[in-house]
Amino acid sequence: MIQKGKSTMSIAKSNRKILGAGLIGAAVVALCCFTPVLVVLLGIVGLSAIVGWLDYVLMPALVFFIGLTVYAVWRRQRHMKCS
Repeated sequence: MIQKGKSTMSIAKSNRKILGAGLIGAAVVALCCFTPVLVVLLGIVGLSAIVGWLDYVLMPALVFFIGLTVYAVWRRQRHMKCS
């Protein structure tokens, strides 16, 4: 379903922005989940008490960004079929 009033270029640009945000967000969250980067950084700045709560924030964020990436790819494929 293509929105009326939007050009094909603006829709493609929007799709690229969503895809880029999803990929970058997923990469950053995965980096923080699977490596001790965030734990070390929080320890350096004196916020190591937060480390116990990271799983409650990072796992939902990872799911969100992976979902955003899947949505952007689906939206891009749907747009390509319509064009």
